[in-house]
Amino acid sequence: MGVLSRISTVVKAKVNKLLDAAEDPRETLDYSYERQLEQLRQVKRGLAEVVTSKKRIELEAAQLRQTAQKLEDQAKQALAAGREDLARTALERKAGITAQLEGLDQQIASLEAEQQKLTDLEVKLRTKVEAFRSQKEVIKAQYSASEAQVRISEALSGLSEEMSDVGLAVDRAREKTERMKARAAAIDELSQSGVLEDPLGSDDIDRELRKVAAGNRVESDLERLKKEVGRS
Repeated sequence: MGVLSRISTVVKAKVNKLLDAAEDPRETLDYSYERQLEQLRQVKRGLAEVVTSKKRIELEAAQLRQTAQKLEDQAKQALAAGREDLARTALERKAGITAQLEGLDQQIASLEAEQQKLTDLEVKLRTKVEAFRSQKEVIKAQYSASEAQVRISEALSGLSEEMSDVGLAVDRAREKTERMKARAAAIDELSQSGVLEDPLGSDDIDRELRKVAAGNRVESDLERLKKEVGRS
């Protein structure tokens, strides 16, 4: 069980890491804001329904009060006419209506309490939503700025690494160039000294011919000097 527990912990950690990498907090904040707006809309709809129900009951109660007042007037007229029986009937009907009015008044009071509760909730929730909206915009702006900073830092880091590679390449090119210049100078020096002349080529013949020519010049100069000395 210990091994399985550790494996489960590792898997959860990796999954959370993947989810964290894929999650954009700005989208999460916008989603939370939309959820709060929806809650606010639901409260407003509930408040509108309560107010509508209360108004409807208030209209019904007003009509019943008019009817009750009419019945009372009829009872007075009946008594004035000596019809106590009609007056009693009118008052009995009025009593039934009065009972209905008491029930309606209770419903109205209950709806007013519910209306006040929903009104307070709507104000509190609207204040909370507005505060969250301001806060989320600040967080989103900070996140966007941090994200841009990270991208710039990563770009600068990559540029630094690239420039380091370029510097190494330049150093290698410079070193190779110096080696090639030294080699060229050495070859030129050896060529001028005759070390690199081909022993089987025409350079060897030319060298022997130069030796013969030099010997001839020596002999010629020697004969000339002998003559000059003899004449003297």
